[in-house]
Amino acid sequence: MVKIGNIELPDFPLLLAPMEDVSDPPFRRLCKLHGADLMYSEFISSEGLIRDAIKSRQKLDIFDYERPVGIQIFGGDEEAMAMSAKIVEAVNPDLIDINFGCPVKKVVCKGAGAGVLKDVDLMVRLTKAVIRSTHLPVTVKTRLGWDENSINIDEVAERLQDIGVQALTVHARTRAQMYKGHSDWSHIERIKNNPRITMPIFGNGDIDSPEKALEYKNKFGLDGMMIGRAAIGYPWIFNEIKHFFETGEHLPKPNIEDRVEAARNHLQWAMDWKGEKLGILETRRHYTNYFKGLPNFKEFRSRMVSSENPEFIFATFDEVLERYSGMELV
Repeated sequence: MVKIGNIELPDFPLLLAPMEDVSDPPFRRLCKLHGADLMYSEFISSEGLIRDAIKSRQKLDIFDYERPVGIQIFGGDEEAMAMSAKIVEAVNPDLIDINFGCPVKKVVCKGAGAGVLKDVDLMVRLTKAVIRSTHLPVTVKTRLGWDENSINIDEVAERLQDIGVQALTVHARTRAQMYKGHSDWSHIERIKNNPRITMPIFGNGDIDSPEKALEYKNKFGLDGMMIGRAAIGYPWIFNEIKHFFETGEHLPKPNIEDRVEAARNHLQWAMDWKGEKLGILETRRHYTNYFKGLPNFKEFRSRMVSSENPEFIFATFDEVLERYSGMELV
């Protein structure tokens, strides 16, 4: 069992990464249904929360069926981070996570996300401000360092644990790498093997198959792993990995019925959550992923992403089911 504060997770839990414009409640619900052990919200700007920005506030929506769930915040100002932690606490998530890893320029320019990797003292002050403002467990997600010449994750891990951080997730790339090149988990393994480190250490980066998940689990000896991009349009990956861990065998790949059901649920849950119009708009980006690899799918996709009529979209799903039924999918 892995513990974060009072949260009890199974041995070697699989975490769903917080992804901007992806990790919303409908997507998290699908991932939970298919085996994710711990969910995180999309990252939320501390300044946006304090300004009462509608989009930021909506990201605070969490539901009991997805627990345990953490809300992730980012920012570069201690007071704003402290205030936003209090706002977050009011919606009663299971934990608060701080993003010190986002490499996107508009975040880094504000001295937030991965920008904080240049100033570990600031990272410590920001984290302390959050920990002092909440009774919830506080965790951190970060990267190896700013670039390959300034990998400072060893210092970061020790100093964060010393001030009360209860788990650390490391994306095994530097900020300079963005999402390119290979992740290097050996740095995370080194942290895990540091006798001073007692908090759970989770790895993130490039886990896209059950085989790779098992290889990394055995090779690096971490407490669990976080999966991000590989789950987009493919929430089945969590149970596939768990089954492979237990049996060494593969679960059958999702068939067309499974894929249509996932797309249908995603659309319905999105409309239930945000209303018909926004629910339809925000689900469009997922269809290509759910139906990846289907031959001659362009016409169906075009209909799905151009219609604002839910009945028409659901009818299109039915046609897809009929057209591709029985076909072996890659």
